[in-house]
Amino acid sequence: MTVPPPPAGLTPLAAPQTTTSPYRYERPETTSSGKARFEVLDGLRGSAAFLILLFHIQGITVLFEGPRVLLHHAPLAVDFFFALSGFVVGYAYDDRWPRMTMAEFARIRLTRLHPLLVLGTLLGFASYVLDPFAAGAQRASWPTLLTTLALMLFVLPARPLPNRWYDTHPFNGPAWTLLQEYIANLAYAVWLRRLSARALGIVAGIAGIVLVSAAVARGSMDAGFGWDNWWMAPIRLAYPFVTGLWLYRVRDRLPRALQRLHAGWLPLSALLTLAFLAPIMPDAGGVHLNGVYEAACVVVLFPLIIVAGSHAGAGGGTRNLCTGLGRLSYPLYITHFPFLYVYGNLVVIQKAPSRVTTPLAVALVPFLLFVAWAAARWWDEPIRARLRK
Repeated sequence: MTVPPPPAGLTPLAAPQTTTSPYRYERPETTSSGKARFEVLDGLRGSAAFLILLFHIQGITVLFEGPRVLLHHAPLAVDFFFALSGFVVGYAYDDRWPRMTMAEFARIRLTRLHPLLVLGTLLGFASYVLDPFAAGAQRASWPTLLTTLALMLFVLPARPLPNRWYDTHPFNGPAWTLLQEYIANLAYAVWLRRLSARALGIVAGIAGIVLVSAAVARGSMDAGFGWDNWWMAPIRLAYPFVTGLWLYRVRDRLPRALQRLHAGWLPLSALLTLAFLAPIMPDAGGVHLNGVYEAACVVVLFPLIIVAGSHAGAGGGTRNLCTGLGRLSYPLYITHFPFLYVYGNLVVIQKAPSRVTTPLAVALVPFLLFVAWAAARWWDEPIRARLRK
């Protein structure tokens, strides 16, 4: 196979490595298996998690009243995560079969994902039981609470709890995406890894048609987290994950214009932010244009961002930032919402005035970033190191 010229910011490998990619960033961050990391994609994952955090804090502060919400489309970060996951899973594991067994793959993925899931569930349990602002709205029997805790520790959905809407994972709403992540990993290990790039493209195409149809019919992609819309979860998972995996497989066979497409962390993060900042689209001629817009972000924009980010290297000024954002992305995503349940009760049940909620909302940003850092530093990384041994 002819190797194309290296994209900007990348240099050829000096010696054979475990990765199939012919390029490596200068002084790269590496994975535990020795492969160079896609530093810009790491940074973008962190950017998306941070935008989700801002969306939730600001949305709760204004009671999610449509015209007052700023990052209307930030829930699409979930679909972006799924697409990144497909790309990275292909990069990390495609060349390790059949030396790697199914059991080894499961152990690696559980070690990577489950410690923080457990922490997020425990934080959610504590916030439900100890919330000082709930005013009796969170009364549930201890058998119910312990059953919910047991199910969620295994990432399984549970029955709704009082004051937790219809969430399938009532102690920590975002955990529904981890269930989908496990489903995607299982599908990859059992089936998707065996498919050719052409077959993956066909699967992605079919999944994309289903996704667009559902988004246009509903007028929004923001679903999958509740018992009243759970069916959207696999729809939101299938297209981005399979497309991310397909993009990794065909990265050297894309049209030349796409192979030359590259951009750094800052412009791509700005593009994600602008996409999330777009207003809610109106209906026109009976068509839900908002659903069309959000489907277009997932089907077209996010794959292009991943292609551009995978071709770019993080410069010296942003390399450490991208590494730090990538490190914080998952802990930030899975630990922030238990604290926001408490903040939400202060806003909704206690009806705290804006002179209280506004500075508190601002203070929550650095506080939750610190929580994420502490979760990574003192929980996730030590537990994963011990489990790897």
